[in-house]
Amino acid sequence: MTAIWSVNRQKFIDNAKRVKNNHNLMAVVKNNAYNYGLEFSVEAFLEVGINTFSTTSLAEAVRIRKIAPEATIFLMNAVYDFDTIRDNKIHMTLPSLTYYYEHKRDLAGIHVHLEFENLLHRSGLKTLDEIKEVLNDHAANTSNDKMIISGLWTHFGYADEFDVPEYDIEKEAWVNVVDALLSEGYHFDLIHAQNSAAYYREGQTLLEHHTHARVGIALYGSRPYSSLSESDITQALTVKGNVIQVRDVNKGEYCGYSFAYEVEQDHTKLAVVDMGYGDGVLRTRAKHEAIINNKRYPIKALMMSHMFVAVDDNVTAQDEVILYNEDMRIDEYTFKGVGANSEQLSALNHDSLIKEIR
Repeated sequence: MTAIWSVNRQKFIDNAKRVKNNHNLMAVVKNNAYNYGLEFSVEAFLEVGINTFSTTSLAEAVRIRKIAPEATIFLMNAVYDFDTIRDNKIHMTLPSLTYYYEHKRDLAGIHVHLEFENLLHRSGLKTLDEIKEVLNDHAANTSNDKMIISGLWTHFGYADEFDVPEYDIEKEAWVNVVDALLSEGYHFDLIHAQNSAAYYREGQTLLEHHTHARVGIALYGSRPYSSLSESDITQALTVKGNVIQVRDVNKGEYCGYSFAYEVEQDHTKLAVVDMGYGDGVLRTRAKHEAIINNKRYPIKALMMSHMFVAVDDNVTAQDEVILYNEDMRIDEYTFKGVGANSEQLSALNHDSLIKEIR
């Protein structure tokens, strides 16, 4: 018996349709599509009419091009392999004024999206004036061999925060930039800023003048914030292991390495499960429960290849042990403080888990 990572393809596609809501989405497929698999995810998104993708990895962008020859592919990180960008017709960010002046010749023929830094401070042109400087310098360049300014973008770093004003601040700053540029006659084929949280905060619609929402985690079945109904976003993923045996232990005995769990009462039953942190189970996740036979039982200790779950007489060897499914969602544990949705998904080890697409 081996633990299984399993996704229901039809549920995944149905969720993507609901998230899309008849709008143009740029699907974020970075980090192997949140560990769902790049090929699987891109093909599923194409099926629901999403043909614009973004990632942070040039290698992934090249892989996407092979899967989706006609798609628009946007690289969110600055890179320096300009020939590969050109050869694969990949769009990329323009991350700073310094980068522009150092590499504007290297960028010849490449579609770039001007990035506004905003409050995240991870990358981007710092002010409206810097954006205009690039636009005006580019317009003054009479060479036929220069970069192509196709897009304008930013990232909202606080869209999932409701108790602070930063989302409203960053949104206002961005809207002012967009309005100022468009009012002065500048044109961009793609304007995008909204992540999953911002997209849903705006009623699952696009901000004015925007061509796309750049959505990640919602497409993979997790809510970006807790006040959203579970029915709005559906999880298609199941992660499950097996009870390999049930042990009887008594009060005062220790189970697991280095006194991991001290038994509280006599005749305690512990299910030994074939799944552990080597499979990507976070230690914070192991502070909670697993489902066996439709009942939640507490996890008591976590090891590399195993965990102990405190059970009752209804649990026997070979029973399935559910760590995540539609009733035990990734986002449930995000909101319990286990870790971000993407953190839990990224941790899962596809080299040790059996991967199953249903």
